[in-house]
Amino acid sequence: MSLNFQAISEDEPGPIWAGLFNLYWPSYRKWWASEGLSGRPTYRECRLALAQHMPEILPLYEELCELVGGGDSQARFLSFYCPPRYLSGCSQAIWQGDRPLLVRNYDYSPDAFDAILMRTAWQGRRVIGMSDGMFGLIDGMNDAGLALSLTFGGRREVGDGFGIPLILRYILQICETLDEAAEVLRRVPCHMSYNVTVLDAERRYFTAYLTPDRPTIISQTPVATNHQERVEWPGHARFTATVERQRFLLNRLTLHPETQDRFISMFLRPPLYSTAFSSGFGTLYTAAYMPADQMMQVWWPHHVWTHSFDHFVTGSQRVLIPHSPPLG
Repeated sequence: MSLNFQAISEDEPGPIWAGLFNLYWPSYRKWWASEGLSGRPTYRECRLALAQHMPEILPLYEELCELVGGGDSQARFLSFYCPPRYLSGCSQAIWQGDRPLLVRNYDYSPDAFDAILMRTAWQGRRVIGMSDGMFGLIDGMNDAGLALSLTFGGRREVGDGFGIPLILRYILQICETLDEAAEVLRRVPCHMSYNVTVLDAERRYFTAYLTPDRPTIISQTPVATNHQERVEWPGHARFTATVERQRFLLNRLTLHPETQDRFISMFLRPPLYSTAFSSGFGTLYTAAYMPADQMMQVWWPHHVWTHSFDHFVTGSQRVLIPHSPPLG
């Protein structure tokens, strides 16, 4: 199986962003309407929720809606408010070396993945990250020195709140410090349970456990897989091997001091690397964020893609995604 990853750079929302959104819109709309459009909030409800919880990016949201024609369905989708349920795998960890480094595997279905790395300067804030829905991000970094990524939190509960990719975008658009990011994660409602690991350029970090029905917990753990303080969905935990992956990462961090590249390459091998595509998801890429250097890399078993704010290379990269675990 191969995937065509694109790297795009557009300082302000414009024709590149709008063209890709319109290209993907039929797929986006099919997913958004998968439980019936009447089951999604109205445009008024979506806009009011953004105005209440993320007022700083409301002008940006309105600009994006206008770029794609101002349609009702597009505007509701772009709000990320009360979206359909979605699950993923994923592992992430902070390297214990002398430089700040956040590494993550993104485990998901290749049929529901943008495969777009975006560099933007929306509202004057430079951000690099992997797109979700062309507005949200599943991991990313800003020019203030914050890097973050998400994993699914391993709970079934669904509530009123935003899809986590827009919350990550919001943090990178408005936050400059770890404390500001933690405050956003405490106050902005998330519609499902997720773990968000945040790292700054001084190598301070935390992992936030978000849930739709309980207060956010801020933990000093450097590792997140697919459960939170304890396993609450045993079937999902067994299927994703979340406990085994967490133990593996904690063991590597405490017992095996490693170089930066060796630490990253560990994510390209079992038990972290997944090829369970026949069951719905596998590892689509490994991302490594180095906020002190304002640089990031996307790793695959046979290729590394390097980008920074000052040297961001646009274009495409066709990548072979293995259906069996890589050797070595």
